[in-house]
Amino acid sequence: MSAAEAEGTPLFDLQQIDSLLGAIYEGPTESPPWQSAMQLLRTQLRAAHVTLMLRPPSQDSAGVMINTGPVTAQGVESYETHFFSLDPFVRLPEGEVVTAEELIGRQWLQSAVYQEYLKPLDIRHLLGADIYTRDGIECRLRVTRSHNAGPFSDEDKALCRFLLPHLKRSIQLHARLDFLECERSLFAGTVNRMLLGMLSFAQDGSLIETNQEARRILAEKDGIWLTGSTLCVDSSQESRELQRMIRSALADSGALPAEEGTDNEGAGVVEAMSITRPSGRAKLGVLVRAVPMGQWSESRQRPAVVVFLRDPESNAAQPSQELVRRLFGLTRMEAQLALLLAEGFTLDEAAEKMNVRRNTARTHLRSIFCKTGVTRQTMLVRLLLNSVLTLG
Repeated sequence: MSAAEAEGTPLFDLQQIDSLLGAIYEGPTESPPWQSAMQLLRTQLRAAHVTLMLRPPSQDSAGVMINTGPVTAQGVESYETHFFSLDPFVRLPEGEVVTAEELIGRQWLQSAVYQEYLKPLDIRHLLGADIYTRDGIECRLRVTRSHNAGPFSDEDKALCRFLLPHLKRSIQLHARLDFLECERSLFAGTVNRMLLGMLSFAQDGSLIETNQEARRILAEKDGIWLTGSTLCVDSSQESRELQRMIRSALADSGALPAEEGTDNEGAGVVEAMSITRPSGRAKLGVLVRAVPMGQWSESRQRPAVVVFLRDPESNAAQPSQELVRRLFGLTRMEAQLALLLAEGFTLDEAAEKMNVRRNTARTHLRSIFCKTGVTRQTMLVRLLLNSVLTLG
């Protein structure tokens, strides 16, 4: 008998454990997350279902559940909308793995959840564990077997108990990644609303990502376009300058050795230029910024350089009159006039578009000045363009 067996420690198949742990830590990158890990655990435990409730259902929300095994939309919906409130198998002690009968006793089999919900689904045995974090996350792991299957063994429970701390760490990593993705989406949306084209390049110069405005500008092929990962420019002189700026930014980010006579001390240095458009339209503005490597950066597929493109002739989406009205306390007519002036119309032109007399427009303008605290039309336009309206 081995020492582990003598101490009562269960022996797990190392290859299966390695697969389970790998799937648990890769879970945050899957969609749905942990689907592979739950399926592996279902196979290992010979279970009918394995369910991970990332957000348990409540009166205010249907919650978020990752299900494996044969489930129906009707079955999931009935739990999310009704049976969750009758379920006594909740709020389990942290770190413990128990069956419903161990926690509740024989009366579990008389409960409404078992009689009306689980039994018709051929679910007899229920094993569970709950995970809680300091950030207020509560997740539930539930494993089931049918009436024809045997109950969960001590070894089954020991396996789940072994995996719980790893699943908890992975859930915390997922929460952090989710926060960063929300932040990234917010800033990316703001850049798109400001009609800034953006391209990011990896340390080897390969293109990682382009946003919608960049794709629009490049698709026009009016002075600049994309071939593979290379930005091509009509003017040979401007092309050389742009490629020099990108190479310099790559070196500045730590991706390439600094050119002779330069150094990498000015990490984050920004350079800009303009691109001539053969169509005769206003020149495109180009800004190249290095993204220096962090102290512990190891991936070579992270953004090392970002190129911003700005088309001065693009018309940004105008904020709604309702936003202007609420932000500055204006009437609807005043908000309409303010927006027209911000678009570059004169007072006379704005009055004509609003189908009002010039004196009426002037009266509205005086009221706008009073409410916003400005004294000139140019100040009003600057106030509107520099306000949070551009983020809407």
